[in-house]
Amino acid sequence: MFQLRTYTLASAEAADRYLSVHWPRHLDSLPTFGITVHGVWRSVDPEAPARVFALVSFAPGADIAAVNAAYMQSDAFRADMDGFDLGAIRGVEVQLLAAVPGLPPL
Repeated sequence: MFQLRTYTLASAEAADRYLSVHWPRHLDSLPTFGITVHGVWRSVDPEAPARVFALVSFAPGADIAAVNAAYMQSDAFRADMDGFDLGAIRGVEVQLLAAVPGLPPL
């Protein structure tokens, strides 16, 4: 199962820091929780809020809520986010996505 995560940040500077410092840390820690990162993007529209998008997937049959909760409560997550003001993340939207049979996978 895929999950598209959209993070809305307080500013472009916060998005830059989140992407340059903290996402590289996530790339190391997330796989230990069974989360595969397929890509991370940043919105570039100067008129839109600063957003970061991440496409991740989980093992078949995984309890996604439990996996996410375990990661968010872990020492690894705290270490990943060390030095970042979590208040700069104004919102997180999560959408579950399923591959469409007959169309190319990622």
